[in-house]
Amino acid sequence: MSEPRTPGPRRFGTPWRLTPAGVTIAVLLGLLAFALVVQVRSNTGDAQLEGARQDDLVRILSDLTNREQRLNADIASLQATLNQLGAGTEGYEAALAEAERSAAQLGILAGTVPAKGEGLIITIRPAGQPIRAGTVLEAVEELRGAGAEAMQITGGSGTAVRIVASSYFADGPAGLVVDGRALSSPYTITVIGPAATMKTALTIPGGVNDAVARDGGTVTVDEPGTVRVTAVHEIEELEYARPVE
Repeated sequence: MSEPRTPGPRRFGTPWRLTPAGVTIAVLLGLLAFALVVQVRSNTGDAQLEGARQDDLVRILSDLTNREQRLNADIASLQATLNQLGAGTEGYEAALAEAERSAAQLGILAGTVPAKGEGLIITIRPAGQPIRAGTVLEAVEELRGAGAEAMQITGGSGTAVRIVASSYFADGPAGLVVDGRALSSPYTITVIGPAATMKTALTIPGGVNDAVARDGGTVTVDEPGTVRVTAVHEIEELEYARPVE
């Protein structure tokens, strides 16, 4: 009795997965090839035809012509289906890529994902008296008006809070309170957006720089090129609002 053969070593290549669309396309290609083979064989001469009568030959020729027309129609139909499947696959992949891109943009705007890009790092340092919450909010609004797309504020202890549309600022006993979290000074605002435009917005007469100076503080603006906003905003469960159907 022969011993069972040991399977040879497996060859590892590029991994692939057979998707439903790929199976359908493969089946259509197989049917298309089969139709072509049948058509060729139908037109191949047969020795038995040499002894057939003229009427039989005419009938056989008519049958072959009709079959050829049906096969040509089937081939055209299969080819059209194959083209539609190919276009459908590309359309699906394009739609999926667009959906992923939109989801990433919405995540940045909602503050639920980190972001990086061109921007500024702004440090607000108090002196004799604390920096008021209204002054920091004014800076945030100026940056938004200048095209800011993502922001976070970090306290002197390293606590960072993502600034979103619903963020609020308040004066606390130990300094600034942002979205319920107490931050100690100095305050660092990391913002992504058009750096030159945002920098100009902060320095306009009567703007943020002047407001901080009135409180006895100073504003330092750094333009490192690429900045990272790493703090994320936790999604809150909506109690009243629902999508419009």
